[in-house]
Amino acid sequence: MEYFTIAQRELVLAFKLVGVDGAVALNRKEALDAFNRVTGHGGENALPVDERPKVLILSEDVSAMLEQEVLAWQKSARFPLIVEIPPLNGHLQGKKSLTDSIREAVGISV
Repeated sequence: MEYFTIAQRELVLAFKLVGVDGAVALNRKEALDAFNRVTGHGGENALPVDERPKVLILSEDVSAMLEQEVLAWQKSARFPLIVEIPPLNGHLQGKKSLTDSIREAVGISV
């Protein structure tokens, strides 16, 4: 498995249409259970190492629910790489779009 998504139902279904597996997370417990299973911290429920994704796609709302865990994972520099996408209702307040981040880093408009 190369990709896995944790998001609201509609996003997970959309990704499944293109062959990306995922888990629906509507609250912190569901999000944390799915995150731990995919990253290998789920104990008995953890995916075997060879079945873990290389890229974990989180919606911004799920990422906000797991802020401390996501930050710790990113600092560990291990796979899966975590990528955030906006939820169906658009970017969360205070979140920058990818274009905004590139503009800020490079100093030019893309």
